[in-house]
Amino acid sequence: MPATPPQATYRVQVRPGFDLDATAAILGYLADLGVSHLYTAPLLTATPGSQHGYDVVDHRAVNPELGGEAARQRLLGALRDRQLGLVVDIVPNHAGVAVPPANPAWWDVLRRGRDSSYADWFDIDWDRGRLLLPVLADDPAALDDLKVVDDELRYHEHRFPIADGTGHGTAREVHDRQRYELVSWRRGDAELTYRRFFAIAGLAGLRVEDPAVFAATHELILRWAAAGEVDGIRVDHPDGLRDPGGYLTRLRAAAPDAWLVVEKILEYGEELPDWPVDGTTGYEALAAVGGLFVDTDAEGDFTVLDTQLVGRHTSWEDLTHATKLAAATGLLAAELTRLAALAPEVPTEQARMALAELAAAFEVYRGYPPHGARHLAAARSEAGRRRPDLAGALDAITRRLRDPADELAQRFPQLTGAVMAKGVEDTAFYRWTRFVALNEVGDSPAHFGVPPAEFHRFAAAQQVRWPATMTTISTHDTKRGEDVRARLAVLSELPGRWAEQVKTWMEYAPLPDPAFAHLLWQTAVGAWPIERERLHAYAEKAAREAAASTSWADPDPAFEQAMHAVIDRMYDDPSLHDELTELAAAITPAGWSNSLGQKLVQLTMPGVPDTYQGTELWDNSLVDPDNRRPVDFDVRRELLARLDGGWRPPIDTDGAAKLLVVSRTLRLRRAHPELFTGYRPVPAHGRLGRHAVAFDRGGAITVATRLPLGLARAGGWCDTALSLPVNEVKDLFTGRVYSGGETPLDDLLSDYPVALLAPPTAAVEAAS
Repeated sequence: MPATPPQATYRVQVRPGFDLDATAAILGYLADLGVSHLYTAPLLTATPGSQHGYDVVDHRAVNPELGGEAARQRLLGALRDRQLGLVVDIVPNHAGVAVPPANPAWWDVLRRGRDSSYADWFDIDWDRGRLLLPVLADDPAALDDLKVVDDELRYHEHRFPIADGTGHGTAREVHDRQRYELVSWRRGDAELTYRRFFAIAGLAGLRVEDPAVFAATHELILRWAAAGEVDGIRVDHPDGLRDPGGYLTRLRAAAPDAWLVVEKILEYGEELPDWPVDGTTGYEALAAVGGLFVDTDAEGDFTVLDTQLVGRHTSWEDLTHATKLAAATGLLAAELTRLAALAPEVPTEQARMALAELAAAFEVYRGYPPHGARHLAAARSEAGRRRPDLAGALDAITRRLRDPADELAQRFPQLTGAVMAKGVEDTAFYRWTRFVALNEVGDSPAHFGVPPAEFHRFAAAQQVRWPATMTTISTHDTKRGEDVRARLAVLSELPGRWAEQVKTWMEYAPLPDPAFAHLLWQTAVGAWPIERERLHAYAEKAAREAAASTSWADPDPAFEQAMHAVIDRMYDDPSLHDELTELAAAITPAGWSNSLGQKLVQLTMPGVPDTYQGTELWDNSLVDPDNRRPVDFDVRRELLARLDGGWRPPIDTDGAAKLLVVSRTLRLRRAHPELFTGYRPVPAHGRLGRHAVAFDRGGAITVATRLPLGLARAGGWCDTALSLPVNEVKDLFTGRVYSGGETPLDDLLSDYPVALLAPPTAAVEAAS
């Protein structure tokens, strides 16, 4: 663990249009908000125009579209002036190759092939012939559009190098002499000869297990860390690496004082491997916190509703097996073929199917010691149950996978992670729509809510094992913003009303795919009011990701037209619009209560809390790119100034109540970290105690309301109370002082559904 982990981070999506100078301009606001560190998207040179930065093309320089090195220096100066630190995002698994001239290393590989000094940088299967690039139209005559211009091979806007001495003759002849071959985009998934990030041909896998590649691709970042210009490093997608543990050991040795967190998605109950890191980027906290505000008693009702809507019972296990198998044999067929070639003792097609079945049955993203053998054994058992005809192939492959020195065993985990991501996160999450508030990165639709006792066990364990891990409830990868999920959680408290309403809507405005229709109506209610064009864009992406009625590869115009027509009716049909508005308005106050509760819990639980850009106010963002929309920081500055002037806003005013909770909590953490060094549940006494969640972090006491509709139906808190310390404590949000002992919750939570209690002197500091 670093000497001083961050107290709190704030994630900013630096990008062209909001560059490093624009980021520097908001640092005063971030300091006033209470964070200790700015946390940025990747800063290295990315594909021109990249809006995310995860497609690095040159590891030697700051992205010029962000302002380059000069802007980075200005940002560092502004950070020092505000006494803020810096956490940067790095991308070791892959590099951007969609625009070859922008990536000098890739350009040289295309030009020189195996003779390139960069040939070992990329995870290329050179034994399979020329390097395939899937850029052509799906047309046998596409190569006729090739041209030779300025000693380059051109295909429309695409540019490729020409090897020395091969530039004579027709463009087709020149192409046939190159170390690469341009092929139809449809051949990419099945035939590519380089490892990709998931199924994205424009992101080529890097071989950072090679010390020379590690050194070249990390030199600049590590130089910043050594100079004290970077305090923390967020590692993107370690599951994609050949040897994540070895990589992280090398990274820790090179940056011993850095706060180091990894984007490792843990399945329910899975433990982070014993890596030399400070923790994860917090998806497991997202699942625990979000689930705390879902009524677990409603699971049966939503299962019945889903069965009625789609006309059959859906098994999550069978669905995910099918989607993972389809990902392995379809989107990731090229990677599967490469693995099968490593097992020549098994007939090729049997090897492919055995590997695909094992990947489809793997219950986590990938196995790591000491639990990897257990996961492999479970996958072998399940694969054998589903495909007894493959028993011989499964046994032969499994024997190979048990040997850590075997190349097949080293590469197979890279496949299982990609299969999980594409098959579950990017497909099944859009197909099984029983209750979409749970269809989230790090969460599981099959795990319906988190009771308080389970949350307390999780948080207490985190305090012991990973006290400096990151916590979050929104990121650039979440499927829905935190406040959308908080409002959807309210539906778990009124399953009967929701079932009646959604059945009426689906009958009135039918869609051929009822499972997707259920997703669409839940999303609309959760984000309403939402701009029409945003909902259209979200629905198109979601439907194509589901790949049930339409897809990215083969869009179905008829289905998509029907889907967009349903969305237009939400806005244009007066009765439908009024009903949608009425229901959204009815659940919004309880949604606000959930939002404040989950935000306070996330900000105060064990770990280092991150606030995703803009989410300190109400935020109804949906999946990327919707959650990368510009943030109005001027509005936030003005509201924060009003709060600092003594204003205590009602809960329904512009999200200011959420800003009050965020700013006061972050300031307390920054000024008094000693109040957040332990974890102890604080039980609520009384018949409505299940509606409260409270814990003491070692002097700072969090209190939040859960299941607010049920609480209201019961007539409020009645006799429910908390036992507070004997010393005086002050609520940071209302300014009220409590002298300890049994404190009624109807007094403590009379203004807001949350409270943060601290010693009066500390509370005063956090308010100023």
